[in-house]
Amino acid sequence: MSESVSESMQLESFQLSAIDIADADLAMLHALSISVTWPHRAEDWQFMLDSGRGIAAVDEIGRVVGSAMWFPEEDNFATIGMVITSPRLQMHGAAHWLMDHALRDLQGYRLGLNATRPAERLYRSLGFRDEGLVYQHQGEVQTAPPVPALEAGEVLRPVTPEDHKALIALDTQAFRAGRRALMNRLFPLSTGMVLERNGKIVAFSLCRPFGRGHVVGPLIAANDRDAVMVLRPHVVALQGKFLRLDTRQKNAPFSDYLLSCGIPLFDTVTTMALGCSWTTNQQAGAPLTYGLVAQTLG
Repeated sequence: MSESVSESMQLESFQLSAIDIADADLAMLHALSISVTWPHRAEDWQFMLDSGRGIAAVDEIGRVVGSAMWFPEEDNFATIGMVITSPRLQMHGAAHWLMDHALRDLQGYRLGLNATRPAERLYRSLGFRDEGLVYQHQGEVQTAPPVPALEAGEVLRPVTPEDHKALIALDTQAFRAGRRALMNRLFPLSTGMVLERNGKIVAFSLCRPFGRGHVVGPLIAANDRDAVMVLRPHVVALQGKFLRLDTRQKNAPFSDYLLSCGIPLFDTVTTMALGCSWTTNQQAGAPLTYGLVAQTLG
């Protein structure tokens, strides 16, 4: 970590120091997210640590009381997330201090993030602009309603290693930046489905353990019908189990299908961007991210 990121900060009676998050105790990071009721398991934290970089704020006796992470991808784009401060520090400017470190390290990058309601004001003060909402659906799967029959030339099947290159290319179109390294970390952790049309993959989904159960993401498709086709096999496999999916689709056949499965809307966060238009102005017919990898990662 550079010298500028090793600063200390006095917050009333609290003396905080910033350390490289890679050097922070995993159990303490997990306890920090539990303190703000985030669902991340220790394994989910480890995945984030393997995928990005960041800082942790520690107090005088070494307890982790804050965190911020950032995830540089290809094409000079990065997401920011895991910005957490312990409840006792939330009104004392610690989150702004953490974000200052992130933005200092990310100079020259186009940035995106998904903001919880308490954090929106902070990010807007730093220049981030609202782009839309993410709808967090989660719950125990109750049923798996049928979907339209496959049409001539269509094949719905599990992902194979030979598909990975095509899936990365499709994800890059939808995400609007390459994230090859992240996708290659996801493949071994996930089960996946692809929809082929006349020999070309047009939609896919990955599902992995996360939080209280499983999460589907990324889910990439060009329309609601294709998105539902690659979602349903996971719904069938996880009936009676907890499933989460974060989507930007509202009042559409895709979100209606989630509701019909017994996966209700739980919460929303606001997608924001700095230095770019991350999710807006996409070309008609282009693939879309129907299911986020995670709110932190987009």
